[in-house]
Amino acid sequence: MQQQSHKRNLILASSSPYRKILLERLGIPFQVYAPDADETPINDEEATRLVARLAATKAGSVALQFPGAVTIGSDQVATFDDEIIGKPLTTAAAVRQLQLLSGRTVHFLTAVSVLCKDMGFEENFTVMTEVSFRELSTPEIQRYIEMDQPLDCAGSFKSEAAGIGLLTEMKSADPTAIVGLPLIDLSKSLRSAGFEVP
Repeated sequence: MQQQSHKRNLILASSSPYRKILLERLGIPFQVYAPDADETPINDEEATRLVARLAATKAGSVALQFPGAVTIGSDQVATFDDEIIGKPLTTAAAVRQLQLLSGRTVHFLTAVSVLCKDMGFEENFTVMTEVSFRELSTPEIQRYIEMDQPLDCAGSFKSEAAGIGLLTEMKSADPTAIVGLPLIDLSKSLRSAGFEVP
């Protein structure tokens, strides 16, 4: 293992299995702790501010318990026509979301906060992904939802699975941002915090 990786513990402040799988790709040992964070939007809070605030709140809540560790917090929101799109949670809601998004473009904002209290280290960034859906028929939508069960995903699709077949185009500076953790910018932040990546 990398020598520098053991200087400080790395903690992922997330209960997301998708983020855990992504962070494993960097080859740095880390622990996972679910953050204690209220994710309720503030009245009239813009999506960019909301997602950045929640990422920082998640990192900060875990960093209070482990001030010597480097903590990663992340959050993602999807916006359509300047409105935030939530997770569908039910099949019926997922069908409605995909019917609404058929032939349209959605913007996904993925924010990350990397924090170490003892070092006085903090870096924050947000990566946008523009996702364009093709025209979708109701049978296609129903078949897809049954296949991928994307009920815990804003926008009701998983780009890392069969959901990629619903799209015409996806634009982003980082292909991993849409899954929930932008590894290009995160790698830069972890190097700044003293880790060797890769």
